[in-house]
This record gives sequence, C-alpha cells and structure tokens, in this order.
Amino acid sequence: MNKTIAITGILLILCGIILGAFGAHALKELVSSSKLASFETGVRYQLIQGMGLLIIGLQSSLSFSLKIFYRLMLVGTLLFSFSIYLLTFSEVTNIPTKLIGPITPIGGLLMIFAWFHLVFKMIRSTT
Repeated sequence: MNKTIAITGILLILCGIILGAFGAHALKELVSSSKLASFETGVRYQLIQGMGLLIIGLQSSLSFSLKIFYRLMLVGTLLFSFSIYLLTFSEVTNIPTKLIGPITPIGGLLMIFAWFHLVFKMIRSTT
C-alpha cells in the first residue's frame, strides 16, 4: 500500500463530494446552467481521479515506483478541475478567464499522461 497516494485519493474524493453538494444546492442560484454543467464536469473528473488514486494507492502488489504517476495525476487533476471551478465563478468575480482557460487542457493532458505512464509501467513490470 502507498499511504500518500491512498490518502490523496481520499482527500480528492472528500473535496469532490463537498464541491458537488455545493454545486447542487448553492451554486445553481449564482451561475448560469452552462457554468453549472462545467462545474459538475470538474467535480466528476476530480471524483474519478480520486478513486483511481485510492485504488492504485491501496495496491500492495505493484513492484514499481508510482512517483511519476502520482505527481502527474495530482497536478493534472488540480489544474483541470480547479481551473474549471475558477472559470465557473468568472460570472460573479473578476477572475480573468483568458489566463485560466488554457490551464484546463494542460491538466487534462497531465491526467492522460499519468494513466499512459501507469499502463507503460505495468506492461514493463516483471511481476
């Protein structure tokens, strides 16, 4: 078991549930339906990546380092989901969307690279 990865997964899930509840109850009064849908996408991806990290973190049979996977996944999830959260609030704040918008696909690419990296490591693993 990798405690750091498992705990990170749990924390992402916990925050995702809190943010999902906030979006379902309080946010729909503040932003448009399209912004709310984007927010829900950010929450969904955060929950999925959190579950992935939790599952990988609980594995005790992996014979290779997860450091690169973990870093790519964590940074990718934070960039992807939190940039969407900030863009959601652009209607009610003065957050410059030109600066935040390009961050979302970078986060998405990092998440994709993380999963590709994990598959590559598993294929190359001898156990």
